Amino acid sequence: MTTARILMIDDEPLILKPLALNLQARGYELALAKTAAEGLTIAADGHPDVILLDLGLPDMDGVEVVKRLRTWSNVPIIILSVRNAEREKVAAFDAGADDYVTKPFGMDELLARLRAALRRTREPDDEPVVRTAHFVVDLAAARVTATDGEEIHLTPTEFRIVEHLVRSPGRLVPQKALLQAVWGPEYERETHYLRVYLAQVRRKLEPDPAQPRYFITEAGLGYRFEPDRDETAD
Repeated sequence: MTTARILMIDDEPLILKPLALNLQARGYELALAKTAAEGLTIAADGHPDVILLDLGLPDMDGVEVVKRLRTWSNVPIIILSVRNAEREKVAAFDAGADDYVTKPFGMDELLARLRAALRRTREPDDEPVVRTAHFVVDLAAARVTATDGEEIHLTPTEFRIVEHLVRSPGRLVPQKALLQAVWGPEYERETHYLRVYLAQVRRKLEPDPAQPRYFITEAGLGYRFEPDRDETAD
């Protein structure tokens, strides 16, 4: 298996050194950046598999770093931050972050989230193409396009949510099941993740995000993908 490349953008020496040693001891290839500018340059040149990002950088807020990365990259981004208010987490998720770990954290927890992020980037083979009147989901290529062929940019986590919903057309996918499928079993209570990410998916794929046609919320239960009646799968 190819060694996973991790870019860590953080300016806290007390975090950088022990975390770097732990990750390298477990076989990860690691690049370090202490500023946003340095991190963005390394991300563009080095094509990491996962980015670990602190929000409190000296030259730029981490949320702005996420926004800039998302203009050209789908790389999974895991936030590492002392900020634990829900509004801070929602802002990071809205910008395009995939996960959020509050400092201080356990190494086992971070490793589990790294493994989950890496799993989400794998592309399945021989999967169907799901078509609607407004977009096409190519499960094999992990790609979504508008019906005119223009690519619709989804983050890896957004795509995983879409993938799991379109695999069960017309059927309720419980919140717990969707959380476990996308983030892993330790996330079954993080229902706010789904609220944030489904809002983002609707903004990108629904003709009217305020009145969803395809990605339906069943209050207190879960979510359902409602295909067009003439939808076909290849």
